Amino acid sequence: MNKSSVPYRHLRNFLRNIAGDNMSDLLSARNKINRIDEEMIKLFEERMDAVFEVANYKREVGLPIEDTTRENLIIAENTKKVKNPDYRPYYNDFLKNNISISKAYQKRIVSGASIAVNGSLGAFADITASKVFSGASIEPFSDFTDAYNAASDGKCDYAFLPLENSFGGDVGAVLDLAFFGDLYINGIFEAEIVQNLLAKKDTDIKNIKTVLSHPQALLQCASFIKEYKFETEETANTAIAAKKVFESNDNTVASIGSKELAKRFDLKILKEHINESNSNTTRFAVFSRSRKEPSDNDNRFILTFTVKNTAGALSKAISVIGEYRFNLLTLKSRPNKISNWNYYFYVEGEGNINSENGKNMIHSLKACCEDLKIVGSYEKEVKVKSV
Repeated sequence: MNKSSVPYRHLRNFLRNIAGDNMSDLLSARNKINRIDEEMIKLFEERMDAVFEVANYKREVGLPIEDTTRENLIIAENTKKVKNPDYRPYYNDFLKNNISISKAYQKRIVSGASIAVNGSLGAFADITASKVFSGASIEPFSDFTDAYNAASDGKCDYAFLPLENSFGGDVGAVLDLAFFGDLYINGIFEAEIVQNLLAKKDTDIKNIKTVLSHPQALLQCASFIKEYKFETEETANTAIAAKKVFESNDNTVASIGSKELAKRFDLKILKEHINESNSNTTRFAVFSRSRKEPSDNDNRFILTFTVKNTAGALSKAISVIGEYRFNLLTLKSRPNKISNWNYYFYVEGEGNINSENGKNMIHSLKACCEDLKIVGSYEKEVKVKSV
C-alpha cells in the first residue's frame, strides 16, 4: 500500500488515536535506539580501527589470532559490569559476537603472513603452524637454519621452529639459532604429538615388515616397533615417509605420522597412538625480526648468555636470577662453537622482566655475564590441539 494514500493516513491516525500515549512512548524509544545506533556505528569503526592495529602487530611479531583465555576473561569481567542482571546473558552474547567479528577481521589481515617451517607440507611443523596461524601461508624449508634465515632475511614474516620434545629432548640446532641469530622469540606453543601407523588401504598390519619415518618419530614409537619386529627406515620428515608409502606398490611398508597425513595421502590408519609416551609434546617457538612490546601481563622470559671461565661465574649468574625472585624454569648449556670447552647458556624463567624488578635483574646480570641477550618475553605458553 502506498504510504501517501488517503486510506493509509486514515489507518495511521486511527491507530494513533487508539494507542494514544503508548504510541508516543514507542516512537520516543525508537528514536533513542536510532541515536544510540548512530553512536555505535562510530564506536564500531573506532573499535575495528584498533583491531586492525592489533592484527598488524600480531602479524609483525608472530602472535596467534586466538587467545581463548584472554577472551573468556574479558567476557566474564565485562559482563559483571552490567547493572541489570536480566541483561547480562544478552551482553555476554553481544561480547562473544564482537570478539568473533574481530577475529574474523584479524584473520583476513594476518592471512597474508608467511611462516617458515622446517620440513615438508603435511609434516607436524606445518600442521601445528597452520593451527596456530589460521589462513597464513606456510613455507617449508629443508633445515632449521634455512627456515630461520628466511625470517631473518625478510623472505618470510617469521619462523616456527621446535625447541624440544618431551620424549626426544632438545633441538640443539634451534637453541643455537636463538643464541647466535638476531631474531626474537615472541611466543611458545605446546603441541601434543600423536603418532599413528599408516599404510595403503588394501594392507593389513600383519603384512607390514618395514616402517618409514623421521628419526624422532621412530624413537618415540620404539616399543611398538620392537613389539612387532619391524625394520625401520629414516626419512627427512613424516610427510616424506607418508608420500613414499602412498607412491609405493609394496604392501609391506608403512609410515609413522599424523592422522592429517593419512587424509592427505589417502592412507589407512592401521594403529592409532603408537608413540611410547602418552604425553608426547613438542614445544614450538615463533621467531620474529621484531620483539613483542613489553606487557604487564608477560610472565615468561628467555635469555642467553656466556660467563667468564672463572670459578663461580655461572653460579653467580644463577643466584642473581634468584635474588630478584624470578623462578628459573630451564637452564641448558651448549658449546659456543668459538673455542673448545666454552659454553653459552640458555635460560627460561618465570616472571615479568619488563617490570622495574626485572630491569634491575638484567642490569645485575650484565655485570657478571658476557653476551647477554633477551631472546624474548611473553605472557604464557599456549597449548595447541593434538596434531
